[in-house]
Amino acid sequence: MARVKRGVVAHKRHKRLFNEAEGRKGTRRKLVKAAHEAQLHALAYATRDRKQRKRDMRELWIVRINAAARINGITYGRLIAGLKKADVALDRKVLADIAVRDAATFGRIAEVAKSA
Repeated sequence: MARVKRGVVAHKRHKRLFNEAEGRKGTRRKLVKAAHEAQLHALAYATRDRKQRKRDMRELWIVRINAAARINGITYGRLIAGLKKADVALDRKVLADIAVRDAATFGRIAEVAKSA
């Protein structure tokens, strides 16, 4: 059998790895094994944190809604329960945006929740 020289293929794979490792410090961008391990960890963290970002955003929205609700004399839980009873279909993202940008409108939404 003919001898297979793999230098070109390996060099291409290493070059791609080093391009992805830009911005890292020390051996994590200069040595193949360390760069590959760092890349595997980075991809795992990215996958995990795409899920985590959704949780973090929902948490932020709830904090903002609660703060605005308390300014209007109602708690977060009672606000959400009142909106469900009144058949107001606003999700937490929209409620948080209204709370931050338009306090008067949020006050009217809080009144609807209180009356329901």
